[in-house]
Amino acid sequence: MSREITHPTYNYKVVRQFAIMTVVWGIVGMAIGVLIAAQLVWPALNFDTAWMSFGRLRPLHTNAVIFAFGGSALFATSYYVVQRTCQVSLLSDKLAAFTFWGWQAVIVSAVVTLPMGYTSTKEYAELEWPIDILLAIVWVCYAIVFLGTIKNRKTSHIYVGNWFYMAFIITVAVLHIVNSMAMPVSMWKSYSLYPGAVDAMVQWWYGHNAVGFFLTAGFLGMMYYFVPKQSERPIYSYRLSIVHFWALIATYMWAGGHHLHYTALPDWTQSVAMVMSLILLAPSWGGMINGMMTLSGAWHKLRTDPILRFLVVSLSFYGMSTFEGPMMAI
Repeated sequence: MSREITHPTYNYKVVRQFAIMTVVWGIVGMAIGVLIAAQLVWPALNFDTAWMSFGRLRPLHTNAVIFAFGGSALFATSYYVVQRTCQVSLLSDKLAAFTFWGWQAVIVSAVVTLPMGYTSTKEYAELEWPIDILLAIVWVCYAIVFLGTIKNRKTSHIYVGNWFYMAFIITVAVLHIVNSMAMPVSMWKSYSLYPGAVDAMVQWWYGHNAVGFFLTAGFLGMMYYFVPKQSERPIYSYRLSIVHFWALIATYMWAGGHHLHYTALPDWTQSVAMVMSLILLAPSWGGMINGMMTLSGAWHKLRTDPILRFLVVSLSFYGMSTFEGPMMAI
């Protein structure tokens, strides 16, 4: 008698929704970028209107590209990858749907409030306190869905890509909640709880690690799944991927002070940030090399596979930018 094999039914609906909005917000965010770049050459393009001015549209551009475009891509790929590597469906389809609609609500709120001039004035954290609270709720629900799915996994092993996604989700929650601590004085105005130089340090601990975890760890989670998958080759070195993970997350947290050289920040804090930025070159390039070397024996596929070409170019630019960053931190 043959034993029936049951396959889990994955939730691809929420993955598809986030993938579509990745494209939509990518177009919107970059179009705003083109407009404000043009305003630097032709100031008349602000049409003599406050809500079209560079100062108000620039934070909308950065938020749209990082959090709307990049965030939607991270939601889509993390939900896709965690289901396939854990061989289970998402913990809760309803909670996953809430993260989609909640995230879009946060983005639309930014689109409305930033041009109106409602801003906390903190880089990459400009949204005012009511939106910050919604963002925190959505993000905690995201963590519950992702971590709960991993807890329910059918495999004994947690694939390395999921470690990067977990680090990104947990760290971004901590960064956002701590940096957004504020005292509201009205519905759309609040003041940071931190004084002067402390506020600057907390802000750039957040700001730099938005790059370090939102734009690096999360996207490395993508890399560790899609590069081996598309090239049909195993990851070059699993040991290197583990070293890469722990070295990256242990080092990145310390580098934010390099945004505050020659300021009121204590000199030792600036020096620690600079040194840690230099050390970051090693794990960053370790990950880039691991991705590139995965293509050993599969380089011929670049002739016919445009997706693989994009992935290789992405790895190349990751290598270049993570060399440039430490050099600029000196």
